[in-house]
Amino acid sequence: MLLSACGKKAPKAAAIPAGATVLALGDSLTQGVGASADAAYPSMLAERTGWKVVNAGVSGETSSQIAARLSGLLDEHQPSLVILCAGGNDWLQRKSAQGVQSDINRMLQLCKSKAIPVLLVAVPELSLSAALTGRMKDHAIYQTLSKDNKVALLAEAWSEVLSNSALRADQVHANAAGYARFTELLAAQLKASGFWA
Repeated sequence: MLLSACGKKAPKAAAIPAGATVLALGDSLTQGVGASADAAYPSMLAERTGWKVVNAGVSGETSSQIAARLSGLLDEHQPSLVILCAGGNDWLQRKSAQGVQSDINRMLQLCKSKAIPVLLVAVPELSLSAALTGRMKDHAIYQTLSKDNKVALLAEAWSEVLSNSALRADQVHANAAGYARFTELLAAQLKASGFWA
């Protein structure tokens, strides 16, 4: 979704109008654990864009649990866009990357079947080196999922936030400043992808 060297833009998504419903789907990072409810990124994104952003984050859920909720949420809210952030609890529980990739792929396919665009959010791989150095890095599956499914990807946002102790409430959750920074990075990607004019 970046400008190519010759200056031509890649095809962009259709801009989502103010008042439209956007589904923010995920776990505690979407719910906003570590800060007050109005500091969670869905609340801040709604203020910034004028969209009705539904916070469908449930703390502690794995990608398979998030996937199990998706169909009902799509039917209930009929969103114009899904912002999907899944996998954090799977990495904490040392679940297989193949299983997580399969769960997220299933969610992307379901959205595609209903012609609902998705912005996929990459989540850091929680490893011993990351814990020791404090430097987080996105798990490799998100780039693969984005390319294979041709969906927009927000890369390195949570990795940046969770690598900075000033932006964290604990090792795996942002504080209010961290959610604000994440919202800035998300808004920039939404603009770059064409979802937000």
